[in-house]
Amino acid sequence: MSTRQYVTIDGNEAVAHVAYRLSEVIAIYPITPSSAMGEWSDEWSAKNVPNLWGTVPMVVEMQSEGGAAGAVHGALQTGALTTTFTASQGLLLMIPNMFKIAGELTPAVIHVSARTLATHALSIFGDHSDVMACRSTGFAMLASRSVQEAHDLALIAHAATLEARVPFLHFFDGFRTSHEVQKIEQLSEDDLRAMIDEELVAAHRARALNPEHPVLRGTAQNPDVYFQARETINPFYSRVPEVVQKTMDKFARLTGRAYHLFEYVGAPDAERVIIVMGSGAETAEETALYLNRQGEKVGVVTVHLYRPFSAEHLLGALPATVKSIAVLDRTKEPGAMGEPLYTDVVAAVNEGLSNGKAPFQQMPRIVGGRYGLSSKEFTPAMVKAVFDEMKKAEPRNHFMVGIVDDVTHNSLDYDPSFSISDPTTVQCVFFGLGSDGTVGANKNSIKIIGEETGNYAQGYFVYDSKKSGSVTISHLRFGPKPQRAPYLIDQADFV
Repeated sequence: MSTRQYVTIDGNEAVAHVAYRLSEVIAIYPITPSSAMGEWSDEWSAKNVPNLWGTVPMVVEMQSEGGAAGAVHGALQTGALTTTFTASQGLLLMIPNMFKIAGELTPAVIHVSARTLATHALSIFGDHSDVMACRSTGFAMLASRSVQEAHDLALIAHAATLEARVPFLHFFDGFRTSHEVQKIEQLSEDDLRAMIDEELVAAHRARALNPEHPVLRGTAQNPDVYFQARETINPFYSRVPEVVQKTMDKFARLTGRAYHLFEYVGAPDAERVIIVMGSGAETAEETALYLNRQGEKVGVVTVHLYRPFSAEHLLGALPATVKSIAVLDRTKEPGAMGEPLYTDVVAAVNEGLSNGKAPFQQMPRIVGGRYGLSSKEFTPAMVKAVFDEMKKAEPRNHFMVGIVDDVTHNSLDYDPSFSISDPTTVQCVFFGLGSDGTVGANKNSIKIIGEETGNYAQGYFVYDSKKSGSVTISHLRFGPKPQRAPYLIDQADFV
């Protein structure tokens, strides 16, 4: 019987550990910040490390992300358990195949370290621009907010897709989660085996193209039948929220870590609530709990299952006392009425009120805002600024937080001195130059602290997209409590 152990690793490695062990074919093409997931898989395959079924996954690097997606689609048609890793423009190249994979109701998982799309300029850093471009593909979308969650929800995605027969896009914030080093509890092979239903694996294999039981796929249809055929998928998508929550509940019984489609943290009688997903949710939650201790009635809803969007579960997570909601998106959709999560929340709350399923009788005021584009910092001070804005009789809508908008004047002011740092946490900042070994040494230090002491440890490393020679800044935290602070250190104990 394999036992769980605590390890200090980054988000990419945490996800790759699960994806590799649950796959038979892994088609890859490197793109920052997802490359390490493919690199780990390639290394393990070269060393003949077996998957859960005792075979060595076939890892193949294609000529582009479009080729990787095509290879995934083809491998799935043979009944192989298949995955890939990508981000940004690479994910966009996969969209045509994603429509086919989802349209054919094929279980699969794509793991994405979410990254900015190239618009007026390219950026290798993280936000949700890429995954939001995929929300019409038919893929279920599952969001993680931390390294531990990325590890756990990777397993939940692989387990749920087999039962739901809907492919999953599992995403987490590029760099902020993909490259953050954290002490986590690593899932054992027994955990993976307990979560994966072998009958569902056999059913997936049985749907493979096979001359022994031929089926026709990839057809062209005319107006007489296409519409009707397209609507036949509805029961599968209606079941996804239930399947994912059931899988999360099974995972909770196994590990003690409970997840929900929408998770509420804060005062039970909160009047102001932020709705957010990704690493920013951890910052928002910790700030809300701090403000609760100061007597403020605030809370945070974290979105895990973004597609299919379950209005029922969102409304179930909101406190009945809520009067004002701020929806924060880590993307920009020019020309739209609002960013994607904002418009989904507005529609869900409106429908809930009209059909009598909302926990409140009066429509709360709902505003939307943008934060964190291209890994722009999102700190407790900014969260507090959003909560403060919601106190106003007429809070600003379609605002920005984290920058000074001197063009359209829609940014919120915040107090950068506001801090919720735990006094038991030691915070260290190290400055270095690219390629001088500082980052590598600090990664080793934080791994030693995390694995050889009783402390929880976190490491995050700031550098630009140039190859070498630029300034690097290493942010290390460690202490007796879990480090839930996905933002840079500005009040260091040691420099």
